[in-house]
Amino acid sequence: MAMDLPTSADLRERRTNLGLTQSELADMADVSQPLIARIEGGDVDPRLSTLRRIVAALDEAESAVIHAEDIMHRGVVTVAPDDSIRQAIDVMVQEGYSQLPVVRDGRPQGIISNSDIRQLESEDAGDLPVADAMREAITTVEPDATLDEVNAHLNHQHAVMVVQDGQLEGIITEADVAAQFS
Repeated sequence: MAMDLPTSADLRERRTNLGLTQSELADMADVSQPLIARIEGGDVDPRLSTLRRIVAALDEAESAVIHAEDIMHRGVVTVAPDDSIRQAIDVMVQEGYSQLPVVRDGRPQGIISNSDIRQLESEDAGDLPVADAMREAITTVEPDATLDEVNAHLNHQHAVMVVQDGQLEGIITEADVAAQFS
């Protein structure tokens, strides 16, 4: 059985994607940091046993990474752009949410929150469509986005939508991320 050997560039890319230094990877694989540097530089052809230890260390580090799909809420409660704001308020009250994704045909269009609704001046705001009050600037990530990527978005947004092939798969809020550290 042929094993596809990773190139020096493959190893370097996997290490940097994990945010590991050469020294950290060397410790994990039980080899020296200069050897990692020489392998990544393509200056040395490592023994297969050495290469296996490095690949195993990278595999282990990758499996320890938390991804969006690990912490997202599935079965997201949503409203449609054409639903009335009154309907959106009813759903938020019923479900105990302060914001809802706005979705059409499974695809996220925006997000609507209590504060978006409060900013409407009109007396009959309840009859307006959700599309009139929603924010279209939403942040989406793929299910395999790392916790670090999700965190970076949550510094600017209250929620991140997890989307696969354009379809809403889940949602992550600050509380979901905080729960990972408790």
